[in-house]
Amino acid sequence: MAIAVPALPFTFVVHALAVIGAVFVLVWVLHFRGGIAWEASNKSLIFNLHPVLMLIGLIIIGGEAIISYKALIWRKEVKKLIHLVLHAIALILGCIGIYAAFKYHNESSIANLYSLHSWLGISVIVLYGIQWIYGFLLFFYPGGTDALRSASLPWHVLFGLFVYVLAVATAAIGFLEKLTFLESSGLAKYGSEALLVNFTAVLTIIYGAFVILSVSSQAPAEDDYSYSAIE
Repeated sequence: MAIAVPALPFTFVVHALAVIGAVFVLVWVLHFRGGIAWEASNKSLIFNLHPVLMLIGLIIIGGEAIISYKALIWRKEVKKLIHLVLHAIALILGCIGIYAAFKYHNESSIANLYSLHSWLGISVIVLYGIQWIYGFLLFFYPGGTDALRSASLPWHVLFGLFVYVLAVATAAIGFLEKLTFLESSGLAKYGSEALLVNFTAVLTIIYGAFVILSVSSQAPAEDDYSYSAIE
């Protein structure tokens, strides 16, 4: 059911939460966790790439891609290109983020794919990739017929939102998992780092909620083949 309110105010909240979320995760890994690195004797620095790339890439940039049709007032063709490119960036950063987690595990002699978070993470990145390829072929190049695009669009939107909600849930589980590991190693449960991680997870969920609200609201102007309000 559509929300009979303009989407634009919700998109402003999304942009603000995106900045705050990026700052939170960067403060966590740079200030509390010692920084990031691709090669390091301290393997934790390699892992630190994972939350940064997954949150800023898959969640934040992915969310901005989803709301691009509602946040921008440009021509449909321009918004479509921005939507496509932002999703591609999110997917690439997500793949690198997942690779960083595998690299950390392999170099630290830790088993891979043993947790619910890792299972969901692999599922999300595979589904995200399928969604992007499908959208590229059908809506961008070579493009389907008008009838096929019209029939496919609602399913494309709903499947994309499902993948995104799953990504947000997976990120929240990931923050919980990492914080649990840290607290079991002696991190203060009510210390500033633990609070920051919890607040980042909560903000991630709120960010995802406002992305959904934006998509479910009325766009500045209706365009053919854009994300119309879900009814």
